[in-house]
Amino acid sequence: MRPNYIDKKIVSLVAPSFGCTTSPYNKRLKYAIKNLKKEGFTVYEGENIYKNEGLIASNTPIARAEEIMDAYKSDSEAIISVGGGELMVEMLEYVDFDVIKNNPKWFMGFSDNTNLCYTITTILDIETIYGSNIGGFSLYPFQYDVRDSLSLLKGKNKIKSFKRFILDDESDDIIPTYHFNKRVKMINHDFTKAHGRIIGGCLDCLVGLCGTKYDKTIEYMKRHKDEGIIFFMEACDLNSVSLVRALTQLKYAGWFDLVDYFIIGMSRNYHDKSFGLSMTEAYEHVLLPLKKPVILNASIGHIPPSTPIKVGGLVDITLNNNELIFEYKD
Repeated sequence: MRPNYIDKKIVSLVAPSFGCTTSPYNKRLKYAIKNLKKEGFTVYEGENIYKNEGLIASNTPIARAEEIMDAYKSDSEAIISVGGGELMVEMLEYVDFDVIKNNPKWFMGFSDNTNLCYTITTILDIETIYGSNIGGFSLYPFQYDVRDSLSLLKGKNKIKSFKRFILDDESDDIIPTYHFNKRVKMINHDFTKAHGRIIGGCLDCLVGLCGTKYDKTIEYMKRHKDEGIIFFMEACDLNSVSLVRALTQLKYAGWFDLVDYFIIGMSRNYHDKSFGLSMTEAYEHVLLPLKKPVILNASIGHIPPSTPIKVGGLVDITLNNNELIFEYKD
């Protein structure tokens, strides 16, 4: 199921993981809200977005889930997370998936927000967007991945990956200072064109979902196997050795059995060579024996700008001159 594309420009901001309590994140949130209003949006501010009252989180798991449920019961057309974080997974037991099923809306966020993007799509067959958290909206006019994320919310079906990446200077500036660098070249292992339903997210989170009662991956893939399955992953904190362990766990759990194509984002630790093993070699060690097409170092993940993904969307993906072109079909 695809939620209705935004029309009335009503969005809810939520903090299912971190809240924006420290600088520059709280400053950027305030600027992002102002910028959305400049674009004609009505913005509902969740009660947790400026809080830090939970364990490494905006609030308790129950309070965070209640904020999400309130957003789904509201008249907003899209729900956008204000940030990533670490322990969003502990909120899931308090999420009422029936409320989400009966009030389908776009949910958008990335990193720790995999815990909702992935589960909503694989459990309920409702599409989500693995895209910009609210901090990126502090830069105006909207550019790069923020522009593309909004385009997907508005119904645009064709977007392209990015050939350059940005290093944030991590200063206390309200608007980050960006330095562009040439993106690491994508590595093509028999990948020319892919077609199918695309699912995935941050590997650090996916491995935490694997094998739990919220893991409906195989059931989802069986429902859509005739359309084709494209699986995307990107790593945040994992080094090359822990990457092999995580991938092997997913493989043993059967997650990769029905996958037709893999798209791997450029890892935040892309320079890591723990025990002499590079991140590229780690992915290749587990995925290449599966004898399925693989793209490595795509512009997806924690190194901006990151190509937003319509999780659960039916898509054609082509590779052209170190650029991926995504054309969604529904």
